[in-house]
Amino acid sequence: MNAEKKPYRTLFLSTFQLSAFTFGGGYVIVPLMRKKFVEQLHWIEEQEMLDLTALSQSAPGPIAVNASLLVGYHVAGIPGALITVLGTVLPPLIIISVISVFYAAFRDNPIVSLVMLGMQAGVAAVICDVVVTMAKGVLSQKRIIPAVMMVLAFLAAVFLDINLVIILLVCGCVGAAETIWRDKHQKEEQA
Repeated sequence: MNAEKKPYRTLFLSTFQLSAFTFGGGYVIVPLMRKKFVEQLHWIEEQEMLDLTALSQSAPGPIAVNASLLVGYHVAGIPGALITVLGTVLPPLIIISVISVFYAAFRDNPIVSLVMLGMQAGVAAVICDVVVTMAKGVLSQKRIIPAVMMVLAFLAAVFLDINLVIILLVCGCVGAAETIWRDKHQKEEQA
């Protein structure tokens, strides 16, 4: 019985701490979840985390909540998913509730404004780390199509200002077509 509670407690505390001390949203919390669940706890493989991240980005809703839900489900089923979602949404809910009570004092405080400005620089650095880490993961597979799609998606979003939903749909279709082609090709080789 204690062995069953420990993963739930660890899941809750991990996602609670990550959510409570992370500023910048899902793009910041996902690499920290990777470090926690892949590198420290060894509950998830690197490739599985990349897949869970891709799913969490393509599903509607906040990336941090989607990622925690998928990680929790992967580790401990439906109870794990519920626990990790609770651990992820509780800190912002508490923080926003406290801030709303003292909103007038926070709004005009120059120190708070400077702290928030400094956090933006930290968030930018973490997002750059996410991009580099995920790009290394994609490039380490040594597959042409995912690498080309990654570059084209970046160019389409940054320079051509194409809607991200369109980019995600195109990447999803290309990825599905490539997977179907690869599976068919592998079956033909085995036959």
